[in-house]
Amino acid sequence: MRKVDLLFAEYSKSHRNATNKFIHWICVPLIFWTILGFIALIPAPHFCSSYFGCISIVSLITVLLITLFYLRLSLLISGIMIFMMLIMEHFIYLTNIHFGKQSWMIYLAVFIITWIFQFIGHKIEGKRPSFLKDLQFLLVGPIWLLSFILKKTGIRY
Repeated sequence: MRKVDLLFAEYSKSHRNATNKFIHWICVPLIFWTILGFIALIPAPHFCSSYFGCISIVSLITVLLITLFYLRLSLLISGIMIFMMLIMEHFIYLTNIHFGKQSWMIYLAVFIITWIFQFIGHKIEGKRPSFLKDLQFLLVGPIWLLSFILKKTGIRY
């Protein structure tokens, strides 16, 4: 069995309840977005494009490192996730432009609220979150959701 399938099987053990899964569909992408948002606030030079906006060098390095983790698991998943992270970075840019120096409060509020819901979901599930066992599951959550979309569309990852 491939490593990605082993990770999905392990992650699935604590994500069987329908309510918990529903909460994860909303909260996991938002948590991922807020973490990228916090990273984008680290003062650093930016690359800018007229169509995309700006992305900091720190954010770009982070996206590339996360992509390397995903690349070890699946070429298709890593390609989709780099695209998704760049879309998130665009919305981070828009958030930072709109809210300016207060954008950190948006990220913090969304981060706290979504984690509260995540823990409620796991309370309902009756099982602890996977990342408490292994931190790499913080990166597995988003691609676990992606795997459902790929399976539903018949695309092999």
